[in-house]
Amino acid sequence: MKSKNIPLEERIILALDVPEPDTAKEWVKKTEEKIRFYKVGLQLFLAGWFDMVDWIVDRGHKVMVDLKFFDIPETVKLAMMQLQDRGVTFATVHGNDPIIRASLEARSGHDTGLKILAVTVLTSFGEEDMRAMGMTGSIEELVYFRAKRALELGCDGVVSSGLEAARLRRELGDKLLIVTPGIRPGANVDDGTDDQTRIMTARRAMENGADYVVVGRPITRAADPLGVIGGLQEEIAAVLGG
Repeated sequence: MKSKNIPLEERIILALDVPEPDTAKEWVKKTEEKIRFYKVGLQLFLAGWFDMVDWIVDRGHKVMVDLKFFDIPETVKLAMMQLQDRGVTFATVHGNDPIIRASLEARSGHDTGLKILAVTVLTSFGEEDMRAMGMTGSIEELVYFRAKRALELGCDGVVSSGLEAARLRRELGDKLLIVTPGIRPGANVDDGTDDQTRIMTARRAMENGADYVVVGRPITRAADPLGVIGGLQEEIAAVLGG
């Protein structure tokens, strides 16, 4: 992780999961003294379109466009091309072969710095969901298989829960970027009220090999958002030795 030289203020990606661009902009202004990486997901993108993405980039920050592209390959390719030359740092796609190939093809010949992340298994997805879909393997095996394949195809990284990050880092090496959602402050990890199933602390995720952590509600619903960010950064710095 240290060899990637990722600044501490970029290790936390704040999920701007809010319904209106004005609210998202207020969160950026409120937090940009401590963090410089923001996630624009489906809800906010539909509300603010590229104006929202451009606004964040123009303030000198990094953006993860988390739309999890999944469609016929040609449609995915054309959609991914819309993200070129906009200063976007990460874009997410579903982690199956045709989707990844189409995304990489769209990026071919464009040296814009856009990195493609394959979504392995959503952190809201649990073992019971696997059984309900008729799958007999474990989530860990499925995540590992998809991550390994994504790396082989040329993907820059994956979105994976911290629970699977340790095996990915151990067996797939340091080249793979691992972005981990489902991060909760230590006191809230097992309170039984979360719609995410595979969650953990920022410190544990980093210890397991994550490069970045995605955090939303634990910050945006906190009485002291900057205090929560500071606490998360202390957890991360303790692992990184900073």
